[in-house]
Amino acid sequence: MNPGHALVVVKPHRANIYELDDDLASAAFRTAARVARAVKKAYGCEGVTLFQANEPAGAQTVFHFHIHVLPRWEGDGLALAWPAKNPPREALEEMAAKLRAVI
Repeated sequence: MNPGHALVVVKPHRANIYELDDDLASAAFRTAARVARAVKKAYGCEGVTLFQANEPAGAQTVFHFHIHVLPRWEGDGLALAWPAKNPPREALEEMAAKLRAVI
């Protein structure tokens, strides 16, 4: 995408985020933060986007867990946008309750 685009890849084969245990997930995201700081320092980018996708519906195309570290500049042409839906407060509370029930 841009100069400095890096990947953080876990060593053991894990197809997606669901297959990471807490230790491996923690290590991957600690490493992503370290790489993001390095990309910012090395390339002087205006921002960094972390991208991680799971399953085809989530835009996953490589079925081994990895995190993209994308250096970003204003107007670089990368668009990560979705329409705002602004659900009512009651719907947000219902969604939160569903998540709390399974965590």
